[in-house]
Amino acid sequence: MSLPDKLSSHKIQFYVTTSYACGYVEGRASQSLVATPHHLISQSHYDGLIKKGFRRSGKFTYKPYCELCNACIPIRINVKNFVSSKSFKRILKNHSYLKASVLPLSFNENHFKLYLDYQKMRHDKIKTTDEDINQYSEFLLQSNIDSRLIQFEHQGHLKMVSFIDIINDGVSAVYTFYDTHDKSRSYGTYSILWLINWCIEKGLDYFYLGYWIKESKKMNYKTHFKPFELFINKEWRSFNSEHDTIRILNNIK
Repeated sequence: MSLPDKLSSHKIQFYVTTSYACGYVEGRASQSLVATPHHLISQSHYDGLIKKGFRRSGKFTYKPYCELCNACIPIRINVKNFVSSKSFKRILKNHSYLKASVLPLSFNENHFKLYLDYQKMRHDKIKTTDEDINQYSEFLLQSNIDSRLIQFEHQGHLKMVSFIDIINDGVSAVYTFYDTHDKSRSYGTYSILWLINWCIEKGLDYFYLGYWIKESKKMNYKTHFKPFELFINKEWRSFNSEHDTIRILNNIK
C-alpha cells in the first residue's frame, strides 16, 4: 500500500494491523493503518498525514482502518472561526489562576504520579507496575516530531499536563491528564480553550482534536467547540452542531 503518493519516494509504506477490540464502541473490532518504518516519519511527513486523518501515538503514526466500520472521524477546530460560549468564558475566568509552562518532552516524577492517579480514577486501574513507566514513556515521551508538554500549576502544585504536537498549520492534542480530586473544576475543557487561544497567539490556524465517534459518550465534548470541522470523504467540512453532523452522516453511503 503506497499512500499518499508523495511519500513513496521516501520509502514510507503502510500496513493494516490485525483486528483488536475497539476501545470506544463495545463489541466492535478495530484495525489501524500504520505508516512504517516509524523512524522515517519526519516532521514534513506528519504535517501532511495529519491533514489526511492520521494521528500519532509515541513514534507510531496511524489512523483507524476498519473493514466494517467508519465511526472514527477526524475533528479539528479552525481557531479563527471559533466562537466562545458564555460557559467557556466562565471556565476561562474560573481557571485563570493556573500558571502554564510550555516545556520539552522529558520524564518528570510529579507528572508521572499525576498520570497514574488519573488512570486509577478514570479507568479503574488499581495496581501500578514497572511496566507503567515504559508505557508512559513510549506513549507520551517518544516522538519524531516537534512535540511539547504544557504543565499547569497553582502555587507550586501540579494540576494538569497536556501533551501536544506542533505542525505547520496548527497544534494537535495528544493526551491530557489532570487532578481528578478537584471535582468542581473543568480542567479538560480549560486545556482545550487554553490551547485554542495559544494557537491564535502563535498565528496557527487549526487545533486538531483527534477523532470524534458518534456512538462514544467519551467523545461528545469535542463537538461542543463550535464551529468544528470533520474529515469526511477525503475533505474537511465545517459544522455548527452535532445534529447537523449526524444528519449529513446519515446521508452518506
